[in-house]
Amino acid sequence: MTTSFACGRVPLIATALLALSLAAVLPLPARAQTVLITGANSGIGLEFAKQYAAKGWTVIATHRRAEPPRSLTELAARYRNVRIERLDVTRLDQARALALKLANVPIDVLINNAGVYNDRSRCRPDDEECPGDWSVESFGKLKFSLLDTIMAVNIKGPLIVSEAFYDNVKASTQKKIIAISSSNGTLTGEKSPRPGAIFYRMSKAALNREMQIVAASTRRDDVTVVMLNPGPTLTEHQEYLKGYPGMLTTPFTVRHMIETIGRVTIRDTGRFLRYDGATEPW
Repeated sequence: MTTSFACGRVPLIATALLALSLAAVLPLPARAQTVLITGANSGIGLEFAKQYAAKGWTVIATHRRAEPPRSLTELAARYRNVRIERLDVTRLDQARALALKLANVPIDVLINNAGVYNDRSRCRPDDEECPGDWSVESFGKLKFSLLDTIMAVNIKGPLIVSEAFYDNVKASTQKKIIAISSSNGTLTGEKSPRPGAIFYRMSKAALNREMQIVAASTRRDDVTVVMLNPGPTLTEHQEYLKGYPGMLTTPFTVRHMIETIGRVTIRDTGRFLRYDGATEPW
């Protein structure tokens, strides 16, 4: 009985040793890539959330509403890898609180997408198709309270978010910070600037400059920072421009931006790029 018992144990011990040896040399399962998107409840931000979720990424989709928007709850119901979080990008306390909540979550791609285009004070909160009012950004009709809002969201917001989640980005594999900009902010691309949209256009010029400086500050940590121009995109807010020459669909431009984000490296940090990766004048 003793001999038989010993003989029966040898294969078991050999199998266990073999399993331990394989565990030591085989790579661990790859961690799902993670993206955090601000302003993810509509437009370009929502499309980013949809496309990254479909690719299997962990998507942290943020919004500033009191309750999660239906657009995100429906997306989370479809994809288990979508996580909805509240974040007003102008609120340092909210950004720090969410960063603390996500302290152990590496963020491969941080997309600063939240932005204000024009005056939507007359739009219902749930009316994503309301075009808003551009007239109050024309010289002679300027609504300076809107300037305060646009500067807070479009300029202050990306700085707050980038700094609050910087440790998460550094802890990731890709280490990328993206800012959604616009050709409307170009300084050299327009020889004769047209009038109008003063607040929005100046905010995007400032965004590009601030992110260039962020890029210079984060290069030492191998963090890549780029600004992307999505082009003239038919989001819900701009459906009234449907049929206008040159307009791009939201799925089209977001698909190309995701491809560009995947290609950029530290050698590209500080660049202003078109959705397809071409260099944009600024």
